[in-house]
Amino acid sequence: MTRTEFDALCAAKPGAVLSSPGELDAWKVGGRMFACFGHVETRPANTGAVSVKCADVETAQMLIAAGVAVKAAYFHRSWVSLPLATLDAGDAQHRINASYASVVSKLPKKLQAVL
Repeated sequence: MTRTEFDALCAAKPGAVLSSPGELDAWKVGGRMFACFGHVETRPANTGAVSVKCADVETAQMLIAAGVAVKAAYFHRSWVSLPLATLDAGDAQHRINASYASVVSKLPKKLQAVL
């Protein structure tokens, strides 16, 4: 999967906005991040990894133990980093949906209603 393909999946989510707060390109909904890429100038544009939020720490630990993901550096334990090189479209869509749903569930009910 390429970064461009991953971005297209994120952009399709209701209310999703790409912002660049400095060190990260972050996909957000309701001002809260659900996926992000760190800036590393030495990498080509379509390589590297993306970090996403899991529903809970146990899910993140399971993905890490299965070798699908690694712990996302500097993030809470419920976040994992997924290598784009081995990520297929179905897995990417599932991880984006789970991360997005986890973040949306914590937004105020009024904001959730308009998404």
